[in-house]
Amino acid sequence: MSPHPVPLDFVFRSRSKEEKAPAVQAPVTDSNQPRDPQAPKGRPTPKRAMAQSQRRSVTNTPTTRKEAAKRQRDERRTQMAKQREAMASGDERYLPARDKGPVRKFARDFVDSRFCVAEFFLPLAVIILVLSIVQVPQLQNVALLAWLFVIVLIIVDSIATGFRLKKRLNERFPNENKKGAVAYGLMRTLQMRRLRLPKPQVKRGERP
Repeated sequence: MSPHPVPLDFVFRSRSKEEKAPAVQAPVTDSNQPRDPQAPKGRPTPKRAMAQSQRRSVTNTPTTRKEAAKRQRDERRTQMAKQREAMASGDERYLPARDKGPVRKFARDFVDSRFCVAEFFLPLAVIILVLSIVQVPQLQNVALLAWLFVIVLIIVDSIATGFRLKKRLNERFPNENKKGAVAYGLMRTLQMRRLRLPKPQVKRGERP
């Protein structure tokens, strides 16, 4: 036996104190911790900026079919407005696909720089129609002959214009795809100059 026995009350007192001792608290993070050095002053940290961008993308994403359809209509309307402005200004960025490219632009400028018989077809047709309605045999015969003369003149002028346009395209763009460019230019000759779209960018007599 030990010469100095340990009192029982001391053992129980020590154990009870250890059980009642408060647990070690986790270190409290200071709200005034140093700012991320990568984040500019007065701006959110990269993580926060990423979270904000994700929230914005989620907010901008249409949640219903109706909202998606409305957004598509708005985008289509905006695109059409840009195309109308491009038709007037000749801005290549927003022109329709059939009008884009240097080959198509040259074909437009080639046609717009000269007089073509086909562009006067509509007013001539109206005059001939009025003459043919008048109940005078002589005027009706004149209208018929004038109609035939205009048709033949348009065909001859269109053939000559197409031949010259094809030659100039081969000289200017020897390595470019010129498929459909001549027909594109000839279709433009059938429209009056002021009604052509895209709007003419050259004056009469100004060679492209």
